[in-house]
Amino acid sequence: MPQLPRSRHRLTTGLAVLGLLVTGAAVETSTAIPAAAATPHRILFDNAHAETAGNADWIVSTSQPDPLGQDSSPSAETDWTGALSSWGVALQKTGNYSLKTLPSGSSLTYGGSGAQDLANFDTLVLPEPNTLFTTAEKTAIMNFVKNGGGLFMISDHTGADRNNDGEDAVEILNDLMTNNSVDSTDPFGFSIDSLSISSDYPSAISDSTNPVLHGSFGTVTKSLIASGTTATLKPADNSSVKGLLYRTGYSGNTGAFFATSTFGSGRVAFWGDSSPIDDGTGQSGNTLYDGWNDSGATNAALALNATEWLAGASGSGGGGGGGGTTCTAAQLLGNNGFESGNGTWTASSSVITNSSSESARSGSYYAWLDGYGSAHTDTLAQSVTVPSACTTATLSFYLHVDTAETSTSTAYDTLKVQVLNSSGTVLGTLATYSNLNAASGYTQRSFSLASYAGQTVTLKFTGTEGSTLQTSFVIDDTALNVS
Repeated sequence: MPQLPRSRHRLTTGLAVLGLLVTGAAVETSTAIPAAAATPHRILFDNAHAETAGNADWIVSTSQPDPLGQDSSPSAETDWTGALSSWGVALQKTGNYSLKTLPSGSSLTYGGSGAQDLANFDTLVLPEPNTLFTTAEKTAIMNFVKNGGGLFMISDHTGADRNNDGEDAVEILNDLMTNNSVDSTDPFGFSIDSLSISSDYPSAISDSTNPVLHGSFGTVTKSLIASGTTATLKPADNSSVKGLLYRTGYSGNTGAFFATSTFGSGRVAFWGDSSPIDDGTGQSGNTLYDGWNDSGATNAALALNATEWLAGASGSGGGGGGGGTTCTAAQLLGNNGFESGNGTWTASSSVITNSSSESARSGSYYAWLDGYGSAHTDTLAQSVTVPSACTTATLSFYLHVDTAETSTSTAYDTLKVQVLNSSGTVLGTLATYSNLNAASGYTQRSFSLASYAGQTVTLKFTGTEGSTLQTSFVIDDTALNVS
């Protein structure tokens, strides 16, 4: 039965961004460079979150954003200044990596125009951050990983608050995983323990096929704890999580000192201490410890192999981001059932709603475009990267159309489903629905996006209503499944 014309004053969770979208330009667009086309592999080291506070010096070089400004052809760790210079120089010397630093005072973004935007990189390294990420930064990081990026999270022991702001790396990284707009339901399958373990040499598991433990930079046998922590694994939340090195006396889901996981098309690595990446050199005045070359551990091989795996260079195991040759089956759309309100989507005012005037297919929320019975345009959009290594990419959604129009031949009101590039140019129109498609209940619609593999695109729904008689386009349970 047709709905009455929609009230413009009903309570919803939608954001009033109609003015930005009715122009035809998608708000959540991205300028991502397809990761698969990137040679060499692009690594961004974060220094925007107090990574040099106190005695810490977690930078590859004092020349930022480009370490090559200090020495364009480094051969030794002292050619670059920073406690991570050994890590950076080792990667640079291979000729397979392009390294940059996000300088202090900057913010992490994804899909923007800046040179240090995450869309321009394959891997983000967070070397013991000491300030909380903003809401926008957490959204950027999570979408970057979901869409194929690599994330290297390096913690330290609980209480290592180097800038005395009340937050340490344990709390900051846990906050990233549990308090973001993309997926806060234990997305990586682990949590970081609030521990301060004074010393240990965690041992690697036996797995001769693992690319992090047995990569091109060597074989990993042990790592180092010099005041650090571990993680608790939760494979029921994410079956891909795996502990690779464990605190002495621990195994299984507890005491994991180094762990990997996947999320969407991306890869994640966790290390429970910053001492192993410290090469003992850095800026004057810092108290540093040479864990990189500790004779009882193989920290260099672990850091470098993990970087290679995260960037997709190893081409085996885990996610399909960063130029890899494998594809992890995944559903890529954030907030795909709209249950988090406007999180992840950009929508016209009142589009994402839990109004009882229409019905969700599942849950409480859905997207309701048009239905006003007057000239009106609504839009709904989300940016996503289709992994280059995936041969199947299927967009699906459930659509319900009801209308007060009586014509059986004229499409007075329409809903277009389109794919746009980062400039807002329409790359393709997948379908156009109208008042002629009105029917009771929801119908699933599906389209292949395989032709957009390796591209970051915006999926956009545009509902356009004529001057009289309402038509409502109601969408729920969206998905972009890749394999």
